[in-house]
Parts: sequence; C-alpha cells; structure tokens
Amino acid sequence: MCTRIFFAGATGAVGKRLLPLLLARGYRVLASSRDPARAEALRAAGAEALVLDVFDGAALERAMLEFRPQWVMHQLTDLPPGLDPARMAEATPRNARVRREGTANLVAAARAAGARRLVAQSIAWAYAPGPLPHHERQPLDLAAEGPRAISVGGVAALENAVLGAAPLEGLVLRYGRLYGPGTGCDEPDPRLALHVDDAARAALLALEWGAPGCYNLAEQDGEVSTALARHRLGWQPGFRLDARALTQGETP
Repeated sequence: MCTRIFFAGATGAVGKRLLPLLLARGYRVLASSRDPARAEALRAAGAEALVLDVFDGAALERAMLEFRPQWVMHQLTDLPPGLDPARMAEATPRNARVRREGTANLVAAARAAGARRLVAQSIAWAYAPGPLPHHERQPLDLAAEGPRAISVGGVAALENAVLGAAPLEGLVLRYGRLYGPGTGCDEPDPRLALHVDDAARAALLALEWGAPGCYNLAEQDGEVSTALARHRLGWQPGFRLDARALTQGETP
C-alpha cells in the first residue's frame, strides 16, 4: 500500500513545487484548501483534495482520521501575493495565527490519526542577535518588539508544537528568503536566499528520511549554517524542478 500524505498548503509557493515531486514518487496525497477553486486545481494536478479550514480543528481531525496519513506536510502561510509591502502589516497577524492555531490543530489531528511524521515550514531570520552564522541550537528573538515580535512569536509557537509532538516525529524547515516561480521575487536575497525548488526538495527529503529537529536552509552559509541539513537530510542547493521529467514519470 502506498504511503499516504496529508498536505496543508499545497497551493502556496513551495506547495506548488512540492506536490509534483510527491506525486512523481507515487505517494497518495490528500491536499486541503479553503478555496473550492483551488481544491479543484489540486485534483486536476493529480492529488485528492478537500475543502477545509485549518482553524476548524474538529473537521480537520475527522478528515485525518478518515484518510489515516503516515506523513503530514505543513506548508501553510497567509501572506499577500508577491509579499506586497503595502499589505504585509495586515497580513503579519494572520500569518502568525496560522502558525499558532493552524499548527496546533494539524499536530492534534495528526496525532489522533496515528501519523508518524510531520514536516513544517518555518523561517531562518527569526534568530536573536548573535554570532554568525546562526546554528539551529541558537535561540529565537523572543525579545523582539513591534511586528517582528508577532512574527517571531508565531514561529516559536509553530516550532514548539511540531518539535514537542512526540510520538509524532516533528521536523521544522527554517527556510531562507524564497525566490523563483510563484514567490513574487525573481532575484535572490544577497544574504539569505533560497530558491523555491530547493525548499521543495528539502521538504521531500525531510519527509522521506530526515531525523526530527530543526534545519536551516539557504544557498550560502553567511547568515545561517546549513551544515545540519546537508549532513542529515543529504540536501544541497541547486535543484530545479524539471516538469518534463515529471511528466514522463521520472523522479528527481
């Protein structure tokens, strides 16, 4: 019987690049979306799809209990298209709520359904000031103020929920600043860049054989150290999605 994956956030920037990788592996994927049109697009892409709000914990648990996933993928965010600066102020609290309440609901539902592993998206720029490059064991910036405090608080809640979900194996991917298709950014950040396809590849590796814990992911090791991801996940930057190969049934 093929591995079953419950995928929250499959219509986001990383999710759109990750979904074809999972399907090419032959996994059975149930993806959720609040938007019926997006759910239909997920079905057209080859996944099973469910119209579901992650804030509805009871409905989420029922869906997981019925599907019984072995793995759960959490790539949910609530951010404006292209990270529009004019809309980020209003989006920051919404995104933090997804990280706090949405993650808590996903963890509870995954545990109730007997899932073995949950991989969640986080960020690599929430560290407290300190020597560079930042390593995963260094603290988050919990003393931050203003909008940063809201973001870092949401990140801390997400990571604590995922890493403290035993016996569920929790893995947190601290992504650098994404660029590439669907991100709204074509050029890499000079200090903390991560191509969206490299982010998707890291999520696949984390699902398949990663050890529980946090992993920094960026193209360069100036701002953060990626040694742990390279060693434990076998991750290297430079992967790019080949749509033609996936169409032909090859796996990357």
